[in-house]
Formats: sequence, C-alpha cells, structure tokens
Amino acid sequence: MSRILVVEDESAIAELISINLRHAGYEVTIASAADQAQFEVDRVLPDLVVLDWMLPGQSGLALAKHWRGQSRTRELPIIMLTARAEEGDKIAGLDAGADDYLVKPFSTNELLARIRAVLRRKAPEALDTLVDVGGLKLDPATRRVTRDEREVRIGPTEFRLLHFLMTHPERVHSRAQLLDRVWGDHVFIEERTVDVHVKRLREALEPVQCARMIETVRGAGYRLTQQVQALSS
Repeated sequence: MSRILVVEDESAIAELISINLRHAGYEVTIASAADQAQFEVDRVLPDLVVLDWMLPGQSGLALAKHWRGQSRTRELPIIMLTARAEEGDKIAGLDAGADDYLVKPFSTNELLARIRAVLRRKAPEALDTLVDVGGLKLDPATRRVTRDEREVRIGPTEFRLLHFLMTHPERVHSRAQLLDRVWGDHVFIEERTVDVHVKRLREALEPVQCARMIETVRGAGYRLTQQVQALSS
C-alpha cells in the first residue's frame, strides 16, 4: 500500500482528497504548510506527494525545487495540484521537478488516475495489483492476505513487509534495505525492528503454513521463497 503526502492548506480540499485516496486503498498524511510537509518527508519518505503551489511560509514550487536538489528526495514523485492555470505556471511547475501538474477545480477520478500513472512510472511494485506467490495471495486494494480462501490476520506493518517481499521473491534483502523500502526511509527505526516484524509476519503466516516462505539468510538478511507447504485438511 502506497503512502501519499497531501500538502494542501485548504482543509476542505485536503479532506476531500484524503477521503478519496483512503477509499482507493492508500495511506494518507496531510500537511497544511511547507514546514509541516518537510517535517513529514524527513520523518517518513512517502511514495508520492500531492503538492499545492500556494502555501503558508514557502511556496510548493520552492519546496519541489528543494526536494529535487536533495539526494534523499531527488526521485520523490510529485504531482502539483493548484489553481494556477496559466501555461507559464505549468511550465514553471514541471521545470521545478513536478512529475505532473493538475489544475483546480479538479476531478478526484482524474487525480487518482494521474497518481496511478506516476506510481506506475516511478515504482511499479507500489501499484495496487493482486500478488500471488505459491498460492499465497495479497490484495493491496482490499488489504487481504489469503491462501486457499483462508484469510491471514495481519497487522499494517507486516502487510507492507509481506507486500514488498512478495513483489521481490527469491531476492535477499538486508535489514537496511527493508527499512528503506518498507518503512519509507524512517530515520528513527533501528535495524533490529525488522527482526521483530519478520517474527510477527511468520507467526501470522503459520496458520496457513506459509511461515517458512520467509527465510533468514545468515549474515545477509531475509528473502521470500516460492516454496510453500501443502495445507492440511
């Protein structure tokens, strides 16, 4: 499930966007000013930012330029959503680093379509498509994990961890890599936290006999294998 940061100072618009994004299965954080947006990006790197131009303190345009100039946020997907509709404004927004530019008033369906398109280009594994590895199925849109119609009870962090591992099967991922890709480059999380959530994930998968899919590679990290035990009747 993708994390989206909505940077919008008009609360009604921010809430409208948030409701529609959450309904579509995204995790949403709202920031009403540039400094708050920077705080959220420093805290957890989102998968995409919906960014207004006119904000208290600093403009969204300046914020986009700043992010594009930093190594950590250089590839951060940005969609500018603004009332500034002149051709020169659009050019300035795109030149500042926005991946797309949408003018208010806007259609929420169009915004969702543009978000999917940008994520498809930037991070294909973030799309809300059903993943099936060895009969273990994960559906990001409904947040359900099943095997042979048996549902797995799983927490949100373990869900994201399983999603990443299932979209990159048979690859070994270090704890640092998992922190970066699953926790969103969260600077306050220690690497040992990964071990805790892997343990919880295995416990959640045990009832459907998929715990052994999560392998520990000594001295390297973890990987998800496509080998699955047969379910007992």
